[in-house]
Amino acid sequence: MPSAVLPEPPAIPKWKRPGKTSEELPWADIKVIDLSNFDEPGGKQKLAEELRDAVHKTGFFSITGTGFTQEEIERQYDIGQAYLNLPIEEKGDPKYRCDFAQGNYFGYRAAHEKTIMGTDVLDIVESVNIPKFIPANEHEPFDPYLRQFQSEIEDFSRRSLELASKVFTLFSLILELPEDYFSKRHLYEDKSEDHLRYMVYRPRPAEDDAKVQNTWSRAHTDFGSLTLLWSQNVAGLQLKTPRGEWKYVPPVDNGIICNVGDTLDFWSAGYLKSTTHRVVRPPKDQAHIHRLGLFYFVRPGDEVDIKPAPSPLLKRLGLIGDNQEDEKPVRGLEYVRERVKNYHNHTDYADMKGMKFKVGNLEIEDEAE
Repeated sequence: MPSAVLPEPPAIPKWKRPGKTSEELPWADIKVIDLSNFDEPGGKQKLAEELRDAVHKTGFFSITGTGFTQEEIERQYDIGQAYLNLPIEEKGDPKYRCDFAQGNYFGYRAAHEKTIMGTDVLDIVESVNIPKFIPANEHEPFDPYLRQFQSEIEDFSRRSLELASKVFTLFSLILELPEDYFSKRHLYEDKSEDHLRYMVYRPRPAEDDAKVQNTWSRAHTDFGSLTLLWSQNVAGLQLKTPRGEWKYVPPVDNGIICNVGDTLDFWSAGYLKSTTHRVVRPPKDQAHIHRLGLFYFVRPGDEVDIKPAPSPLLKRLGLIGDNQEDEKPVRGLEYVRERVKNYHNHTDYADMKGMKFKVGNLEIEDEAE
C-alpha cells in the first residue's frame, strides 16, 4: 500500500470522548513515563531506570509527552468510529476480513458471529486491523472506505512505530544491550505483522454479561512485542497483578497505555513481563457506552529471531546461558501467525484454559478464564 495522491476524504461525525466513571474502583498503580525528556542529556538513561520496575513486575505503564496532539488522536477516533458504524453490508466483504485460519490478523473482524465460554452469549468485539503502508503489504486487505483516509492513517501509523522505537531504546538500556537492539528489529519498512487497530465493544444486556462472568475480552497476553493503547475513559481494562489480583488500568489524560507482549517476554527470558489482562463489563455509569479503542500493535520483523537476547543483565541473573546464540531460531512471522491461529480460529474458547502453546523452544500456557 504505497503512498498515493488521494481525493479529499469525506466529512464524518466527530467522536465524543466519554466522561470518566464516578464509581470507586480498585485501580492499578501504573507508572507514568514522560517521554518529553527523552532527548535531554542523560534523559534516556533516567527514563530507563524509572521504567525498570514497571516492566519487570507488571509489564504495564503509561507514557505522556508522545508528540501526538489531542486533535490528531481524536481524528483517528473519528475515522475508526465512522468505519465501525457502517452497516455490516458495507464493511463485511470477505475480501477485507481477517483470515484467522491462516493466522492472518489484517482486515475486518465482525461482532456477534460466535458464542463465548460455552454459552449462547455472542462475542461483542468488532475491529479492523490495518497493516503497515509498505509495498510488501499491497495485497493485504484494506477496505476502500478507509482508503479515503489513507494519508492520515499512514502518518499516524508511521509515527506510532517511531514512538514505540523510543520505548524499545529504554528496554535495550534496561537489558544493557546496544540502544538500537530492539528498534532495529522493528523497522517500519521491514515486513511484519504490525497493525493499527480501531476496535469497539458493543454493549450487552446485563443478564447476558452475567452468564459469562461479565467478560468482554477474555484474559490473555498480547502476541507481539509492545502494545500502544491511546487512553480513553471507559473503565473495563484490567491487569493481573503479581499477587493474582485483578486491578483496573486507570485512564491517563493525554497519555498512552503500554504493555509488554510475548515476544519481548521471550527476548528477555521473562525479565520483561507479558502481563495477563482482560476487559470486563464497565461500571454502571458506563455500561451502555460503545467502548471505542485506538491501538498500535508492534510485532517483530517476519525474519527476526525472537530467542533470548545476549543481555549481560540476563546472564548475571542466570536467566540465560553463554550458549544462548546456539538455540534454534524462531522467526517473528512463524510465531505470530501460529499464535493467532491458536487463539482466534475457534468458535468457542471454553476448552482452551490451561492448554500450552509452543513454537520451537518458546512456550506459554493459555490464560483463558
